[in-house]
Amino acid sequence: MRTEGAYRGADVSTLLEVEERGGRFFDLDGTPGEAMEILKRHGFNLIRLRLWNDPYGEDGTPYGAGTNDLARTAILARRAKDLGFSWLLDFHYSDFWADPGKQITPKAWRGLSEDGLVSAVHDFTLNCLTALGRQGLLPDMVAVGNEITNGLLWPIGRRPNYRAIARLVSAGIRAVREADPGIKVMLHLDNGGNNALYREWFDSYFAEGGEDFDFIGLSYYPFWHGPMEGLRENMRDIAERYKKPLIVAETSMGFTLEDYAGFENLAPEERKGMAASERLSKNIDYPMTPEGQSAFMRDLWDTVKSVPHGRGRGFIYWEPAWIPVPGSGWATGAALSFTGEQGPGGNEWANQALFDYSGRANPALGTIGGFTDDE
Repeated sequence: MRTEGAYRGADVSTLLEVEERGGRFFDLDGTPGEAMEILKRHGFNLIRLRLWNDPYGEDGTPYGAGTNDLARTAILARRAKDLGFSWLLDFHYSDFWADPGKQITPKAWRGLSEDGLVSAVHDFTLNCLTALGRQGLLPDMVAVGNEITNGLLWPIGRRPNYRAIARLVSAGIRAVREADPGIKVMLHLDNGGNNALYREWFDSYFAEGGEDFDFIGLSYYPFWHGPMEGLRENMRDIAERYKKPLIVAETSMGFTLEDYAGFENLAPEERKGMAASERLSKNIDYPMTPEGQSAFMRDLWDTVKSVPHGRGRGFIYWEPAWIPVPGSGWATGAALSFTGEQGPGGNEWANQALFDYSGRANPALGTIGGFTDDE
C-alpha cells in the first residue's frame, strides 16, 4: 500500500521570535542555515502556523511565545511558500494559547451572545483568509480551532454543549469554504490515544448538524497520552468510523534531560522549567536521548502508515525550532494577565525540539529524512 502525499510537518510559530533574539540553526554537519530550509532538506513538506486574534495587552505589550498575530503569521507563511512548503493555518480563536485546559474568548468578543460569537468566528475567519489571499498566501489547510476537545470560546462553547460547539465550528468551516473551496479543513482534538473521547466528540458533533470537513487531527504526546498502541488503535477505529484521513497534528519527544538554564539567562524563580521532565520521562517507553527521539519518530511514522486504506496521512512536529534563547518564553506578564494563569515564564519546550540547545540539528532530523511513503 502507498500513503499518497504523506505529510511531514512542523509547527514553527515561534521561529521569528527565536531569530529576533539571536537564535541560529545548523544542519547535522554543522553547516549554518535557516531553520525551515534545514527542515525542508530533511523531508519536511508542511509548515503549521498558529494565529491569535490580538496577542497584545491593552497597552500594546506583546504576549510572547511568537506573538502570532496575522502580520507575523504572514511573514512566516511567505517564507514557507517560497521554500515550496504546503502550509496549515491554525485558528485558535483566542488572543493567546487555546487548548483543552483553556479556550478564552478574545477581548474584542467578550459579552457576545452565542449568535454573536457565531458571526464573529465566521467574519474573523473570512477576513483573515481574504487578507492572506490578497498577498498570495492562502493556506492549503485550515484548522478551525486548536485542540477543541473541550470546545472553544468558553463558557458558551464549552463541552458538553455540543450544539454550541457545532455552530461555532461550522461558522468557521463555512468561512473557509467561502474564501476558497479548495482549502482543506481540519478539526483537531488532543489525547490521541483516547478512543472513547473521539467517538463521543465526533458522534455528538455530527448529531448536532456540524458541517462536514476534510481531516481529523490528533495530538499525541507520549508523556501525557499513553502508549503508542492506544494511538494506533484509535486511529484505525476513527478512520473507519468517520471515513476521514488523519494527521497527528501535534507530537514531540524529548532528546535530553539536561537543563538549559544557561541559555535563557533567567533567575530560577523566573523559569517554568521543562514540560517533559524527569518525572514524566518515567511514563514513556523511550529514553530521553537523541537515540530515543529518533526511535519514537520511527515508531510514530510506522503507526501512521498502519492506518488502513491510506488514511494515515502524516504528522506535524510541534515547535521543533523553539530553542532556548533569552526573551523567548511561553508567556509574558501581559499574557498571564489575560489568561489568569501563574508565572513564571521561560521556554518549557526546548528539550523536545529537533535542534539542540545551540541550534544544531538532532539525529532525529536525519531519521525523518529517511522516511518513505511506502510500507
